[in-house]
Amino acid sequence: MPAASDVLRTHPHQPSTMGLIIACVEACTECARACSACADACLSEENVAELRECIRLNLDCADVSAATGAVVSRLTRPHRTPMKAVLQACIESCRTCGDVCASHAEMHGHCRVCAELCRNCERACAALLGAIP
Repeated sequence: MPAASDVLRTHPHQPSTMGLIIACVEACTECARACSACADACLSEENVAELRECIRLNLDCADVSAATGAVVSRLTRPHRTPMKAVLQACIESCRTCGDVCASHAEMHGHCRVCAELCRNCERACAALLGAIP
C-alpha cells in the first residue's frame, strides 16, 4: 500500500526540504496513532483515575499531531507564519505528552512506546521548523 510520502514524492512542487517534510508527516502520523492507542490503553488500566492527565494529553497530542501532519503535507504555496505556529504547537504538545507518558513508562509499556513516538515527532517537527527561513 502506498504511503503518504509516496504522494509527496510525486507532487509537482518539490521543495529543498522535502526529506524533512516527509519525515515530519510520517512522525506526526505515527505519533497521532500512538497517542490515541495510549489513551485507550490508559482507560483499560486499573488505576485509570491516576491516568486522567495522561489520557487528556494523549488525546490533545493525537489531534495536534494529526493536524500538523495534514498542514505540513500541503505543499502548494505554504505560508511561513501558520506553518511555524503549527510546528511549534506540535513540538510543545509532544514534549508535554512525552514527559507525562515517560513518567508512567516503567509501569505501563504503552506509555513507554508513546513517549518514544512523541519524542520522535518532536524532533522531526523541530528539524523542519529549523529549516524554515
